[in-house]
Amino acid sequence: MDLFKVCVKEKRLHPLFKSILSESAYAPTIKVINQWATGMAGRRGELKKFVQEFQMSFNSTLWELYLNQAFRDLQLTIDYSKESPDFHLIDKAGRVVNVEAVTSNNKDHQSKEYYSTESLQSSSDTEQKEFLDQSTLKLAGKLKDKLELFVSGNKKFPYSSLPHVKGNPFVLAIAPFDGLLSFQQNNMAVNRVLYGINPPPPSGNGDRIDHILNQNRQRVELGIFTNASYKEVSAVIFSTTGTFGKAVVEAGIKNTIRATRYRQMGVVEFMAKEGLEMLGASHKKLPSGSDVYSIRFYDGNRFCGSDTYLYSSDEHEESHLDRLHIYHNPYATTPLPDDFFSAREITQNTYNVEGGYMICNHNDGSLVSRQTYTSIA
Repeated sequence: MDLFKVCVKEKRLHPLFKSILSESAYAPTIKVINQWATGMAGRRGELKKFVQEFQMSFNSTLWELYLNQAFRDLQLTIDYSKESPDFHLIDKAGRVVNVEAVTSNNKDHQSKEYYSTESLQSSSDTEQKEFLDQSTLKLAGKLKDKLELFVSGNKKFPYSSLPHVKGNPFVLAIAPFDGLLSFQQNNMAVNRVLYGINPPPPSGNGDRIDHILNQNRQRVELGIFTNASYKEVSAVIFSTTGTFGKAVVEAGIKNTIRATRYRQMGVVEFMAKEGLEMLGASHKKLPSGSDVYSIRFYDGNRFCGSDTYLYSSDEHEESHLDRLHIYHNPYATTPLPDDFFSAREITQNTYNVEGGYMICNHNDGSLVSRQTYTSIA
């Protein structure tokens, strides 16, 4: 499958697609993205449509390509003969899971204004709250649409009626592309939507949030995995780095990277490697001259925090699965097996029904966020 052989009119091409073709520095990403598509040519009757959508819409199709490579990296068999949902997966034990991919989008994604490089970090508190609220509404709306497709279907049938779907876990895989800075929402919006958890203050847990008002002042329910309202959905797959930046990293394109990794250590390990002087916020220079900004705090029986690196891409290591999150639904009629999507880089999240709190199982060094900064205009 050659995704970059132009098959639509030039005026309909997506800005990022045109940039990849016109900027020689981006050329290595063509091979990477085509590799992500391995096997997808076997999709029955969809190949031409898929390539056209990639060239015109880009982001939503790129997310499917990212997932396709992720599932292959997890050594899952993908049965491309099943037209819908998007991925029919079979693991080595013969267990079956169906995955439907979706993205939250912005109607202005083809306008120049959408690609403004102004940083959200310089915006006001009000603007940041508006950004988070809009991100939350976008994710909630898309998940609702897909639930309705599963239950009620389109003109042909609901997904729930398909023989290969019945009795097997059904998973929604969603990524945010509703703004150029969508990656900056990290997990804040999806935590609200699924588990009703607001972003935490500098220390401690975030407050509960059970709804938000849309632009029409109508109530939109949050915490959809804290009750049985989405019992048909076994889990949600989420990432803010399954983007073009992932292709830039894997292609080895020279650039500057800002990456944040989660840190956690037992008391003995922390005292041996770092010591109490690392508590709080700190900054140090690496031997290469790069910067690392750290935060450490004590969390009951361990030390936690983060390391944020600003350095050359030569110093950065990242796998395809880095920054992938699985959100389990404790009320699912057909639960997703805990070990179906299993890799060290993947964070497993669930919700404790009795205690009313979110549980995150991620390893030391898990990628929290990553941005690439190339010199290409």
